Amino acid sequence: MFIFHKETTLDDLGNGVTRRILAHDGNMMAVEVNFEQGAIGPMHNHPHEQLTYVLSGEFEFTIGEEKHVVRAGDTLYKQPNIRHGCVCLKPGTLLDTFTPIREDFLHG
Repeated sequence: MFIFHKETTLDDLGNGVTRRILAHDGNMMAVEVNFEQGAIGPMHNHPHEQLTYVLSGEFEFTIGEEKHVVRAGDTLYKQPNIRHGCVCLKPGTLLDTFTPIREDFLHG
């Protein structure tokens, strides 16, 4: 399967954050998330495993009780149900991978 960036949909989530679902099947989903400086990914949790790869920018991430600044090339792992969130320090893009897929992203 090939998915071309120009054929995907950019969703404006408001407050300086956009999301683009790049690909998904029954078990895995890849999502591009763009942040303007100062934008916030609020603290939340979900039952999915999640890997986040920082493509560009700089972010302060909180995962559980840990807080770190991450930059392009850094990777984060979030186990199911752990609270996590971020603040964008410099405009950037994240590549999130979820398993299983985030049905809520597809339907709502």
